[in-house]
Amino acid sequence: MSLSARYSPQEIETRWYQYWLDKNYFHATPDEREPFSIVIPPPNVTGVLHMGHMLNNTIQDILIRKARLDGKNACWVPGTDHASIATEAKVVKWLRDEKGIKKADLTREEFMAYAWQWKEKYGGIILQQLQKIGASCDWERTAFTMDKTRSDGVIKVFVDLFQKGKLYRDFRMVNWDCEAKTVLSNEEVIYHEEQAQLYYVRYKVEGTDNEYVTIATQRPETIMGDSAVAVHPTDPRYAHLRGKRVIVPLVHRAIPVIFDDYVDKEFGTGALKVTPAHDPNDYELGKKHGLETIDTLHEDGTLNEKAQFFVGDDRFAARKKMKKALEQSDSLVKIEDYRTSIGRSERTNSVVEPRLSLQWYVNMKALAQPALDAVMTDDIDFFPKNFKNTYSHWMENIRDWCISRQLWWGQRVPAWFTVDKNVTKNGEELIFVAETEAEAYEQYHAYLKENNLAPTAGGLRQDEDALDTWFSSWLWPITVFDGFNPDSKDFKYYYPTNVLVTGWDIIFLWVARMAMAGFEWKGEKPFKSVYFTGMVRDKQRRKMSKSLGNSPDALSLIDEFGADGVRFGMLSCSPAGGDLLFDDKLCEQGRNFCNKLWNALRLIKGWEVAEPSTDSNHLKINQLAADWLRQKLQKLVGEMESDFQTFRLSEALISLYSFIWDDFCSWYLEMVKPAYGQPIDIASMEQTLSLFEELMIILHPFMPFITEEIWHQLRERKAGEDCVVSCFPKTQTFDSQLIRRVEIAKEVITKVREIRNANGIKMTEPLQLSVQTSETSMSQFSTAGIHEMIVKLANLAALNLVEHDVADAISFIGGTEKYYLQLNKTIDLAAERERIEKELTYIRGFTESVQKKLANERFVAHAKPEIILAEQKKLADGLAKIKILEESLI
Repeated sequence: MSLSARYSPQEIETRWYQYWLDKNYFHATPDEREPFSIVIPPPNVTGVLHMGHMLNNTIQDILIRKARLDGKNACWVPGTDHASIATEAKVVKWLRDEKGIKKADLTREEFMAYAWQWKEKYGGIILQQLQKIGASCDWERTAFTMDKTRSDGVIKVFVDLFQKGKLYRDFRMVNWDCEAKTVLSNEEVIYHEEQAQLYYVRYKVEGTDNEYVTIATQRPETIMGDSAVAVHPTDPRYAHLRGKRVIVPLVHRAIPVIFDDYVDKEFGTGALKVTPAHDPNDYELGKKHGLETIDTLHEDGTLNEKAQFFVGDDRFAARKKMKKALEQSDSLVKIEDYRTSIGRSERTNSVVEPRLSLQWYVNMKALAQPALDAVMTDDIDFFPKNFKNTYSHWMENIRDWCISRQLWWGQRVPAWFTVDKNVTKNGEELIFVAETEAEAYEQYHAYLKENNLAPTAGGLRQDEDALDTWFSSWLWPITVFDGFNPDSKDFKYYYPTNVLVTGWDIIFLWVARMAMAGFEWKGEKPFKSVYFTGMVRDKQRRKMSKSLGNSPDALSLIDEFGADGVRFGMLSCSPAGGDLLFDDKLCEQGRNFCNKLWNALRLIKGWEVAEPSTDSNHLKINQLAADWLRQKLQKLVGEMESDFQTFRLSEALISLYSFIWDDFCSWYLEMVKPAYGQPIDIASMEQTLSLFEELMIILHPFMPFITEEIWHQLRERKAGEDCVVSCFPKTQTFDSQLIRRVEIAKEVITKVREIRNANGIKMTEPLQLSVQTSETSMSQFSTAGIHEMIVKLANLAALNLVEHDVADAISFIGGTEKYYLQLNKTIDLAAERERIEKELTYIRGFTESVQKKLANERFVAHAKPEIILAEQKKLADGLAKIKILEESLI
């Protein structure tokens, strides 16, 4: 079958992915092999593929495919996160737009039924999209953070924490999302500098005719909830107000002037309005000074009856109306523009409102220490290492985690309360925490019996709140393997997982919490290593976002460049732990690389094969080419293994790309390519096919589709002989001397070609080349095939060893030897001298840089011995070249 002129990824990628699925290559079950497991950071069930997903999942796929090729039992568990806030918002909109139903008109059970319908119809699209990039997940293991196994684990953990006294309920100031109508954790609030206004408002001092205290506030709509005005104890401007009261504008309520060193004398007027219900710092001041707490906002951010003014108006609409009302009451002094940090909900982008609320909390200090120790001692290995400092700072200053959410979509809090408010324990309502309602009633009845109480009217009611989505996902490495089932073979075999690949932005929300959960319930870390990917940015270093219009459509990129091309583009600009500066030209480079591989395949498949050649020069060159490429490949494999161990995947890919493009396609194939119209001998063809096969195995984790296609095009295969399940080559020793000699030969050939071009001499014109006889030149040409290689690829009439300089020839350095190329024409001596001087300047600069590196004590102390030896070799070669060039100028 003839091969198409260009590689066409669309049909090939779809065909091979389905083939892998049909062969069940991605499914894993415990056996005698070494396990290698990864759990996917579960994308939101509402999500669609974007550039961050592409990067993260490409990296995971590379690691899992490499493990599979290494003969390990590779298991990559996929799944999705139920994303309480985002999904509930989607369902509410879907019900309103498509069914004309309001959430308020539904019972919880009715809403949940609709939510599951939405999830089955629209959720999880992203998992299908991941298949487009070649993600080799074990799809039979697909998990969902709200399915039964995961939910059972969540409920079990909640109950366990409560019984241990590490989970409690408290009335505190929280971050409130007025759009989603739920509490948010501190980590779900994103702060940005924004333009705002300061309203300077005067409060009349009680009992005076014209004395006022002016305060500055960004939130005039909360004035009606003021309980005091605070000033600094040492501020002389307000010393006379001790024991005095001021009148709140509009509502005409008298409030005290309090003195507290919390107040910043330099900010605004030095006087601070205190609204305990609407600011966490004011709340603390309120508790300290025994102030009244007046909550003037509904949960949706509209003003309630306690505000007295603008009741029912949204807080921001009320803010605008307050301006006019304050002006009319002669209370507004002035308005100033200023920039301030404003917190917004990560999910809805709504401005977060501080609010007093009764919520459930986890005592994180009681869980943190083992997870902190594991990272700081590298029991859990972070890549890059600098994230250890970020992690330790947060863990050492950890705050309790608010885990309840005022939503329906999610695991419902497994706590039950007595309906009869008069039945209390020590003045507080009775709480029964249990895995099931039946167990809660058992506790309830036991309590009644123990205290000689009769059953209360109405029995028990379950807490209306759902649990934070992260309270499910922090158990992900445990629950995906059914880790709370003591008989789970999967958990015993695959846990702890080998590596977690995730973004640094959820190091606290997810990574730290998973570590804590692993040690708390399994006494073991959940993963051995964590690789933090960088942020995907555009080439101007801006974060990808829809608002900036700089985030390309992921699926469109795949359609245009092919999955392999996009994978190449993503990885080639993603240094270990650094931000990815994405440019679609890199995907184009990946597509071009695919075409380069395809053309190499077409070239080889186009050769005729004959019996062994009788041309000894031809055989010497071909054998040299095979030996050299094999040795250099073994060196590359060793370097790549090191890169894989340290997650330097971009560096590994670029090294492999350079090797295939330059060493294999440009040099090796040229060395072994038969003359026009001539066949290649069987042995050389077999060596070429074998090397090409090995390259496809090594490249397969990075670019799986084209490698599988070329693998099958190279030879006829038996059933099951597929690239995806072949064997990655093992690290071996290599002949560095042979590699160096061929590299010098390549350097000589390149110099000859450059001189031809500079002097307008055709490549077809044979030239004479000589090299000065020396111990090193004799050693260089002692390797069989080196002489013949240079003659063939430089198209020489002869290559001679000489004792002295050659007149009327252009000289150049090859390795550390001096070569003379006779051009059969008069040489411009001035131009030749200028060329030598330029080369000398370059070599001197290069040698000086190597000398500085070797003089750097820190470099010498930390570099590997082989690195230092390589630098010393560079220095010696550079000094030898300088000597030869200086002698040429005499």
